[in-house]
Amino acid sequence: MTKSPSILVIEDESAIADTILYALATDGMAVEHCALGGAALERLRAQAPDLVILDVGLPDINGFEVCRTLRTFSDVPVIFLTARNEEIDRIVGLEIGADDYVVKPFSPRELAARVRVILRRTGMRAAQATPAQEAAPPDGFTLDADGARLGWRGQWLDLTRYEYRLLALLLQHPGRIYSRAQLMDLVWHDAVDTIDRTVDTHIKTVRAKLRALDAECDPIRTHRGMGYSLAR
Repeated sequence: MTKSPSILVIEDESAIADTILYALATDGMAVEHCALGGAALERLRAQAPDLVILDVGLPDINGFEVCRTLRTFSDVPVIFLTARNEEIDRIVGLEIGADDYVVKPFSPRELAARVRVILRRTGMRAAQATPAQEAAPPDGFTLDADGARLGWRGQWLDLTRYEYRLLALLLQHPGRIYSRAQLMDLVWHDAVDTIDRTVDTHIKTVRAKLRALDAECDPIRTHRGMGYSLAR
């Protein structure tokens, strides 16, 4: 049974928090609330939700600082809430790892829609374990999801963060063709300045690391004009 996406709302104004909680719960999401940044960070260290809605003006810790700390141990998507609309604030928020920026006052329905868009784009850790965690990986691969490691031909691969994300995504659905745009949205969702040629570069480096362990085999398929897939 598919579990509802989990959302943590970090907002000290109870009226605003109640409105958000009601809107998201009505939309079928499982919501929690923290009024302080310190308590929220403790909760986030214990277990990450699928998405965080974070107020900038918290009474104990500035929301930007909460996000900076969060990014040292988690890449969970973050939507900032703020009463300020200055461009510099939006730039700072995005540069430290936010996925979206919503200015008060806002429509709860619009916020819920933005949450759904980000969850779709980031491949929502949602609800249930991903297919890559549930099913055995294709022949030759070993997946250690808890340790964020991938093995090939009996040896662990030395992968960067995005190389791991890219290959793990392809492992979820062997044979499925992912376009560059889909890979950008699902793998590089937290790198706003990345260009689509980055996908090709990472495919090339991952292939090189696989071939270093088995020169005769290339499990990644290129589909011209369409994208990439992993051989079944």
